[in-house]
Amino acid sequence: MKKDLCALLRENSYPGRGIMLGRSGDGKSAVIAYFIMGRSENSRNRIFEETGDGIRTKAFDESRMTDPSLIIYHPVRRMDNGVTIVTNGDQTDTIREHMLQGHCYRHGLHSRTFEPDGPNWTPRISGVVMPDGKYALSILKSLDGDESCCCRYFYEYEAPVAGTGHFISTYQGDGDPLPSFSGEPVFVNVTALDAAALAKELWESLNEDNKVSLYVEYIDLERGTRHTVIHNKHC
Repeated sequence: MKKDLCALLRENSYPGRGIMLGRSGDGKSAVIAYFIMGRSENSRNRIFEETGDGIRTKAFDESRMTDPSLIIYHPVRRMDNGVTIVTNGDQTDTIREHMLQGHCYRHGLHSRTFEPDGPNWTPRISGVVMPDGKYALSILKSLDGDESCCCRYFYEYEAPVAGTGHFISTYQGDGDPLPSFSGEPVFVNVTALDAAALAKELWESLNEDNKVSLYVEYIDLERGTRHTVIHNKHC
């Protein structure tokens, strides 16, 4: 059953980082949404900044950045062949490097594991959108908090349905330690007509205290043109 993503976000004060991939209501555009949240001052001290092939995270105030590991990376990178990669860490670059060598995204993710931030062992979530709009999602996470076992899950959607998408996040909600996302990616509605409308809906649904940055992109599947929107709490 399709769910309302905005309602899910309003009900969850801390899903952590989240990826939604899907297809616009008219079926003409691939849809990407990625957000980051933070509980610590270090995590909240970030913005999304556009690069030549996507976006990167950057410290809003460099003087307040205490530890850049795990929070400074390229969440979105576009390849010359039209593939778009979106992740919650530096595995974006791992996937890109392996695909440039002729492998699939799974090949790259089999060389990675969850983040080394015990006791949370934050999952690595990743998405890949193909030029024709087909997409895949993945999560690498510990086995119920057991750091000795990495569980790798891959979900591939070969015939995306107009007006729908799939959502995955790092956490089920707030807690100590933070509970990892569980189950399959959530099947959700995508009703917004364009990137600006979807970005507005999602940004307003994220917890005001914890939200940090949001990126939304609509890719015209016929022309290959892209419309992107970024919201940063600090800008």
